[in-house]
Amino acid sequence: MKVAVVGSTGMVGQVMLKVLEERNFPITELIPVASEKSVGNKVKYKQEEFTIVSMKDAIAAKPDIAIFSAGGGTSLEFAPLFAEAGTTVIDNSSAWRMDPDKKLVVPEINADVLTKEDKIIANPNCSTIQLVMVLGPLNKKYDLKRVIVSTYQSVTGTGKAAVDQLNGEISGDDSIAKVYPYQIFKNALPHCDVFADDDYTKEEIKLMKEPKKILGDDTFNLTATAVRVPVQGGHSESVNIEFENEFDLDEVRKILSETPGVVVVDNVKNNEYPMPLYSEGKDEVFVGRIRRDLSQPKTLNLWIVADNLRKGAATNAVQIAEYLVENNLV
Repeated sequence: MKVAVVGSTGMVGQVMLKVLEERNFPITELIPVASEKSVGNKVKYKQEEFTIVSMKDAIAAKPDIAIFSAGGGTSLEFAPLFAEAGTTVIDNSSAWRMDPDKKLVVPEINADVLTKEDKIIANPNCSTIQLVMVLGPLNKKYDLKRVIVSTYQSVTGTGKAAVDQLNGEISGDDSIAKVYPYQIFKNALPHCDVFADDDYTKEEIKLMKEPKKILGDDTFNLTATAVRVPVQGGHSESVNIEFENEFDLDEVRKILSETPGVVVVDNVKNNEYPMPLYSEGKDEVFVGRIRRDLSQPKTLNLWIVADNLRKGAATNAVQIAEYLVENNLV
């Protein structure tokens, strides 16, 4: 299995290499790809050093799979060229997610939509992935009517420069370049990505659109507010779910605990609930604070946490690749 990792020097690209190694993905030849200025440099994988190659050379090598984490513009330009060479592309940017001809996949929820003909597969937004891991099984049982989600998102979702800004502000180093319009230390910014014409951010719009495509269900309503917080471990979400049908709390916990990739942490008597501090470095989606909304019927409140660099990006992409291999789709 010849695998290219495009964007191999970035935060997510580095985690992708780590996840591929941890999960012992069947790579016979690794092709690390990055920007022109990084060509010739080395990346480590399984204690070996591999030389970064150019996009052109990677396409010519005709890898079986190319996992992209290099931004939407790069993906729009180069993913089709890999696909034309026979490579199956798994793309982590927003470039292809809402393209009606491209599949948007969270393996535990909808991997069965994939076929050999899918040469460009979209990896969902990090916040979307952890959300649909919970919404998916509950929708099957109770039928979603309306979802309200508020996110508390790690600076790692913005990238290394944002982590540097936070750490610089913590240490009092004013020389660090700012990627946010305000300080993030001791602050919370209701501003993830850029604002669109309707005053929602692109992050909020992704959250409102992507779950419907993944679940194959546009009959429910979803609204979102996305907030950046001074956290490095993972993304958190406060979610209010109104169902068409009545539910039982014990049954909700049972359904979620039996969902692959979901861990229920919900024992408030012992102060046990999901936190980004404990999700960092883990692949599971953690859910807790499961309780009824006392203000209206058939409505549930819960709290979801996941490592946005792993299940929210790298791990989900690798799981898609694993599914393709296991089902002879590449």
